[in-house]
Amino acid sequence: MLNFVVRRIAAGVLLLFVISFLSYLLLSIPDLDVGRELLGSSAAADLVEAKNAELGLDRSVLAQYADWLSHAVRGDFGASWFTGENVLRSIVNRLPVTVSLMVGVTLVTAVLSLLLGVWAAVRRGPVDRLVQVLGVLGYALPGFLVALIIVVVFAVRLGWFPAIGYIGLDRSPSGWLSTITLPIAALSIAAVAGVSQQVRGSVIDVLRQDYVRTLRSRGLPPSRILFRHVIRNAAAPALTVLGMQFVGLLGGAVLVEQIFGLPGIGDMTVTYTTRGDIPVIMALVMVTAVLVIVVNLIVDILIGWLNPKARVA
Repeated sequence: MLNFVVRRIAAGVLLLFVISFLSYLLLSIPDLDVGRELLGSSAAADLVEAKNAELGLDRSVLAQYADWLSHAVRGDFGASWFTGENVLRSIVNRLPVTVSLMVGVTLVTAVLSLLLGVWAAVRRGPVDRLVQVLGVLGYALPGFLVALIIVVVFAVRLGWFPAIGYIGLDRSPSGWLSTITLPIAALSIAAVAGVSQQVRGSVIDVLRQDYVRTLRSRGLPPSRILFRHVIRNAAAPALTVLGMQFVGLLGGAVLVEQIFGLPGIGDMTVTYTTRGDIPVIMALVMVTAVLVIVVNLIVDILIGWLNPKARVA
């Protein structure tokens, strides 16, 4: 198991390096005169050139990347070109918002998908058809439309939750829960729709296996067969889909944070990308990549624990 984890970590580090290089290369392709953007259209040409030289933009892209990488590996992502704020400090201040959203959506998705998928696979008939219909509807509805409907119904009409804003967990746990509930619900609907269908299909496949029939013939209680054998063997495909959903959720978080006014890294990404602020964008790319790699590592470890054959795959 240790070798399995070490291999996954090594692959993650290599992937981070590749992502950072390709991201920096792609961000440097647009011919953006940062000095002119910072100093204004009326600034003298020599001042613009001096500003670009100060930012290191007069060097080759490879030299700029090497300088960025040498600082990034030490945790120094520099300062924003446009605001002068420390990049890492700005992201750390916003990261708890997005992490709260992602963790909440992942937990809700895992629990509800397991319940709905197993319920549909075991009961079949009308229950199965109902879950499939709900899954199709939940997956087909656009994310922004779901978020707007939730805001109008539960925040504007009923007044149960605030429509926008965020309260930190350290300030007020109840306030944090009230401000994060609707965004989690908006992101969870499509995720539950997708993962629950995978759970349903996996459980049905396992229930058809010969060893399950053997266990039934020996008189084992159905609940014991389901929880000790069926769910464990059906969990691996569902965990894989859940990990893939997490990547999609990061993209959906950008939209949801805009709608609900959450000061997370999704909102920050939109703001600084439109400015072309490479230090901030690169730091956001790396933070996002680390989150995805860590989640996939956790999923791989869980799958390796559930299925030892996956450790040597």
